[in-house]
Amino acid sequence: MATVILQKARKKRIEEGHPWVFRNEVERIEGDAEPGDIVTVTNHQGRFLGSGYYNPQSQIVVRIVDFSRPAVMDAAFFAERFRRCLAHRERFAPDADSCRMVYGEADFLPGLIVDKFADVLVVQILTLGMDVRRRELTEALAEVFRPAGIYERSDVPVRELEGLAERTGLLYGECPDTVDIVENGLKIEVDIKQGQKTGYFFDQRENRASIRPLMQGWGARSGIRLEERESEGEPVRVPVNASGKEVAFPYWDGATVLECFAHTGSFTLHACRYGAKKVTCLDVSEHAIASARRNVELNGFEDRVEFVTADAFDYLRSQVQGLAERKERSLAADKKVDTSKKLASGGRTWDVVILDPPAFAKNRKSVEGACRGYKDINLHGMKLVNEGGYLVTASCSYHVSAERFLQTVHEAAVDAGKILRLVEFRAAGKDHPRILGVDEGDYLKFAVFEVTSR
Repeated sequence: MATVILQKARKKRIEEGHPWVFRNEVERIEGDAEPGDIVTVTNHQGRFLGSGYYNPQSQIVVRIVDFSRPAVMDAAFFAERFRRCLAHRERFAPDADSCRMVYGEADFLPGLIVDKFADVLVVQILTLGMDVRRRELTEALAEVFRPAGIYERSDVPVRELEGLAERTGLLYGECPDTVDIVENGLKIEVDIKQGQKTGYFFDQRENRASIRPLMQGWGARSGIRLEERESEGEPVRVPVNASGKEVAFPYWDGATVLECFAHTGSFTLHACRYGAKKVTCLDVSEHAIASARRNVELNGFEDRVEFVTADAFDYLRSQVQGLAERKERSLAADKKVDTSKKLASGGRTWDVVILDPPAFAKNRKSVEGACRGYKDINLHGMKLVNEGGYLVTASCSYHVSAERFLQTVHEAAVDAGKILRLVEFRAAGKDHPRILGVDEGDYLKFAVFEVTSR
């Protein structure tokens, strides 16, 4: 086993639990090491720091898999690690038959992602060290989880940094094109072969459930109140409108909701489950909208959801433009106004606006542009929130810190003339644990704001 000896003048990240050794931290290598081999890592004095797999083509030349002894990454090694992963999920996500089962570095298996969709596993193999052990890890997955099938979705550009081509395909058993799962009591169809990433984003599961308090308590704004009346000789409280007429619609107290970047419509489904009156489900992808539509139908929410296929940036701007034009015309009621000019088609508002975009910043160089994008959608989104309503907004860009994200949203609020009251700030769910000191795993920011005018 070759030894990678680190420089004296370097940050002591490995000693603090970070599993990455960068090429510029290496002083020398003693012994022969082929790409993918296990090597030991020592400091400049020869003190053992850990063992991991080696790839001279990558900027991250070693990824540590064991800090206490030289590792042997055979099927037994993977099986032991997978059992630890399973025990964590059984403790912290006991009702989740479907969840992220292996989360790379945070589960001490750098370069490997495994999502469990009922009895099907979908894996992403991101590094050379894991790629050369495809047979061993597949054997261990089959042993520990007893799945009906294992499907690979390693069709991600990051593999190029490891000298690997993208690939997909069946690894074990049989896998259908789509798998039905249950999340927070909702039925969801997941496209494991054509969907984004592994087909579904589990990291927002608890965050999706957190919108429940926002979905009811809106009836009074429409003039609906509960009134005591008699039914079959017994007093009952029934909803009535301003004219005293009984309201028959069961979701009279629900919120109107706009979900942008809907993907499979997961927030739309949760909004409906928790009592929303009407939801607008928007995505630029026709494939995503078709998937969201199927999920809405699976749960019987068709009568409360409308679907829009459009670019979110354009859609939000058009609604804000419509609002501005209507406001301008109403303020000019006592003046001569050219009524022949057609109003913009937009101008709608909602009680709750949800923004869950893809990552805007792929690297450090793109942070400024990403923040302009986050500011744009949040500025327009909060303008479309009814007074006292809620903005639910997220960022999954690791390179945009939580502080920078909140600062960007605040700048948008200042420009929009809004005051935001932070109700809740969250990260990824319990099936996405994080190792302190490994900041790369701290990527998801999720915030709920109450929106009022200045």
